[in-house]
Amino acid sequence: MADTALATGLRVQQWDSKFFLEYLTENRYAGEMGTNENSIIQLREDVSKKPGDSITFALVNKLTNQAVTGSNVLEGNEEDMTTRSFRLYVDKRRNAIRIPEMEQVKSPIDLRNAARSILKEWALKDTEGLISNGLMGINGVNFLVANATQKNTWLGYNSDRVLFGAVKSNNTGTFSTSLANIDTTADKLGAAGLSQMKRIAIAANPRVRPVRVEGGGAKRWYTVHVNSASFRDLKGDATITQAQREVRLEAQNSKLFEGGDIVWDGMIVKETPDLDQFITVNTNSVACGPVILCGAQAIGAAYAKRWTSQTKTFDYGDKFGVATEAIYGVKKLEFGTGQGDTDSPKDNGVVTGWFAAAPDA
Repeated sequence: MADTALATGLRVQQWDSKFFLEYLTENRYAGEMGTNENSIIQLREDVSKKPGDSITFALVNKLTNQAVTGSNVLEGNEEDMTTRSFRLYVDKRRNAIRIPEMEQVKSPIDLRNAARSILKEWALKDTEGLISNGLMGINGVNFLVANATQKNTWLGYNSDRVLFGAVKSNNTGTFSTSLANIDTTADKLGAAGLSQMKRIAIAANPRVRPVRVEGGGAKRWYTVHVNSASFRDLKGDATITQAQREVRLEAQNSKLFEGGDIVWDGMIVKETPDLDQFITVNTNSVACGPVILCGAQAIGAAYAKRWTSQTKTFDYGDKFGVATEAIYGVKKLEFGTGQGDTDSPKDNGVVTGWFAAAPDA
């Protein structure tokens, strides 16, 4: 009697499915990913089901009219349901490794297993980098290469959701001069600065919506990503230190919460070393670091093809290689606020703060 063996092609599919699941659940931003409009990072795979190199995210602005009451006429007083769109392009992203001494590997499936951890780590870092760069995007341009004009234009569009230091008056409308208003004492990140960012999120137009956690009742959360130096300063803030002694343990049941995070005023604050690359020095020689408050639909992630693997032999079969690739794109969601659909784009689910971030002595 012969035992049934799983076909090689099915084993590959099983490996790829497990790889993709681990990839989604183990990256730094995993707790913020979801498929609906309540997610900080909204995943879409629509483009994988039809031809095309992009996917369009939609924004439907909230209604603002007062209720028509009693016998007053509703017909003719309907409210316009304003909609906007953001187009996110995808591209192929891939990497591969070669494994020599293949006598230790018995089959291509074993090869994939041997390469799983290193390829998964690369894929995780690739996606985390795209998300971090997206959070710091200047109207689709990487902050590290954006010029003064681009930064000033972005600041003009987002003046209601940017904070320089502890007070809103530091914002002059010009990026470089606003950054120059940050000093090393009053403008370090603390409880007051975080609460200021939350108030900005609530007052912004359109509002930056907090995320509703499933099973959390009426509780809403913002997530705040903080560079390492500012996170250090926040941990030393007296108000935060006292609050952490009294923080309610229920917060730790949120999927957004991880050990080491700080909970304050409806915000879950996370140390995000990827943001350290964006620390910049202003004209007064003060190191300034980004602090990013995120609400719903802050980032869009579109997949035309999930992570898959391929193998190949080299050197007359002496060496084997394994590759992984995906077709996807990640960007900060920006919706137009001008006359046209995409005119004057504004960051949808993000408040950007800049605080003094002095390096360790």
